[in-house]
Amino acid sequence: MSAQIPIAVRNRVSDRAKETLDVVAKFVEEECIPADAVFDAQIGVGDARWEGHPQIIESLKAKARALGLWNMFFPKGHYKESPGFTNLEYGLMAEWLGKSRVASEAVNCAAPDTGNMEVLAKYGNDAQKAQWLKPLMEGEIRSAFLMTEPQVASSDARNIEMKIERDGNDYVLNGQKWWSSGAGDPRCKIYIVMGKSDPQDKDPYRQQSVILVPADTKGVTIHRMLSVYGYDDAPHGHGHISFHNVRVPAGNLVLGEGRGFEIIQGRLGPGRIHHAMRSIGASERALEWMLMRINDPRKTTFGKQLREHGVILEWVAKSRLEIDAARLIVLNAAIKMDEFGPKAALTEIAQAKVLVPQMALTVIDRAVQAFGGAGVSQDTPLANMWAQIRTLRLADGPDEVHLQQMGRNENKRGKAVAVKIAGQQAKTEELMKEYKIQKAELGSNIQHSKL
Repeated sequence: MSAQIPIAVRNRVSDRAKETLDVVAKFVEEECIPADAVFDAQIGVGDARWEGHPQIIESLKAKARALGLWNMFFPKGHYKESPGFTNLEYGLMAEWLGKSRVASEAVNCAAPDTGNMEVLAKYGNDAQKAQWLKPLMEGEIRSAFLMTEPQVASSDARNIEMKIERDGNDYVLNGQKWWSSGAGDPRCKIYIVMGKSDPQDKDPYRQQSVILVPADTKGVTIHRMLSVYGYDDAPHGHGHISFHNVRVPAGNLVLGEGRGFEIIQGRLGPGRIHHAMRSIGASERALEWMLMRINDPRKTTFGKQLREHGVILEWVAKSRLEIDAARLIVLNAAIKMDEFGPKAALTEIAQAKVLVPQMALTVIDRAVQAFGGAGVSQDTPLANMWAQIRTLRLADGPDEVHLQQMGRNENKRGKAVAVKIAGQQAKTEELMKEYKIQKAELGSNIQHSKL
């Protein structure tokens, strides 16, 4: 809540945002977290898991709208659709949303709809906004983003093969996609699809386009829903989908041919930071569960409560340090986005995208260990939280891609720092002569040691 805003950023948070943050925290703690188990119970069993959605969601959405908690993710100053909060302010709110399975959807800030709404708001034309953005913003429908393909290494988006070919007043799509998150939900009415429209373009970053495909278009087949460490995430789901001569109007193309990379970079940057924000909240909840367990008087080992074992308190201390440090990385990226836009904040976003899920997995794993067998069962939220956050090390670009880019950027300083250090050493030599100090030679053990 607002009293816990880090002092380093507090003066950047408006009074209105602080008040809203308190409302978000109360809504999540008192309404959403208790509703998580109801959500699971209402999903149903068998095929029914994919035929509807838990009604508890609609009740929560009505409560959220009455509280003024809706579409907070559109950043102030970057979208006319914004309710007036900065990325920093929404980041503090999203942390609370990350503590509950249902909270993000309850306030219409759930992936992949957030990123898809940003695509339509930023790049869509008036007709596309009227047909798809408006009902998404109202929470009437849901959407999916189709980029990854099973037959290629999609971490390099230049490999994407789905064909998008012009035929008169239409485009025809052929290919397959997977990890199409949200495609299982019967409310999913629109796919935002990336494919290759001009494979002959000499610029590999101009070969791709993004197009809108209604989910009920002829030739679209959902083959299966992929599981995440055994969880199928019904009714949301992660679909494996094929397109066979799927024909959509040319007016469904977003922005223009060859603009695909521009669009996905504009989409994935904010999406990465949103995931990181929510992961901070998941980490906080895992720490809370660990604290509950280690202070449970019924759970003793070797004559002591868990909190009385030194290693356990060390876990608690490390978790607190790691969460607080990671939060500052996230908020720093949010500030950079607010001031200069997502493109200028790619390094800061990548830092958060890589660091935060790894931190969250570590904290959750400690909580699992504290619970023992219960920690890996359905009796706590920990196992599901771990599975969901583990996917974030792959989603929106695997860690290795971001680390490679960050490493390349950091290494650009190599020549400059070598020159700087050489200059410092030369200055040291001058000072040695000025003060008539004999330079000590390296010890013989060091000089002749073989590394």
